[in-house]
Amino acid sequence: MPEQIMKRLEEEIKQLEYELTTELPAEIKKAVALGDLSENAEYHMAKQRQVFVNARLGQLKKRMGELAMVNLVNIPHDKVGFGATVTVFDAHKNEEIEYKLVTSEESDVSKGLISTTSPIGRAILGKKVGDTTTVVTPNGKRELEILKLVTIHDESV
Repeated sequence: MPEQIMKRLEEEIKQLEYELTTELPAEIKKAVALGDLSENAEYHMAKQRQVFVNARLGQLKKRMGELAMVNLVNIPHDKVGFGATVTVFDAHKNEEIEYKLVTSEESDVSKGLISTTSPIGRAILGKKVGDTTTVVTPNGKRELEILKLVTIHDESV
């Protein structure tokens, strides 16, 4: 799973580096040729884009480093961890809900894909079947009981 994300990030990095080294310098050069930089909207937009691209590249490279450190050996076999599919009973909603813990890049709550850094993800990490946890969400506190757990190790078998 992290390999797919890393590939997507690498593609975005490659595209942004091309923009930073080829497209933006050409835009800036063209804008400079128009004269008076103090009132040159094209120049200011290109410079702002350059700052944004540099910042985004920094974020992506940091995230690549973090993903490279994901080690399946460190993910527990009997507790909720990255890649686990968890069925919980939400006492507040009085229903069973299934979540899959994924990276922030993959999260999509409408599909049941929640980030390990989300409030629910953090609350259920490290829990076992039968454990109950309280989650503080923007909509208030929720009691979740872990009913079923399929770890990333179980899925790969």
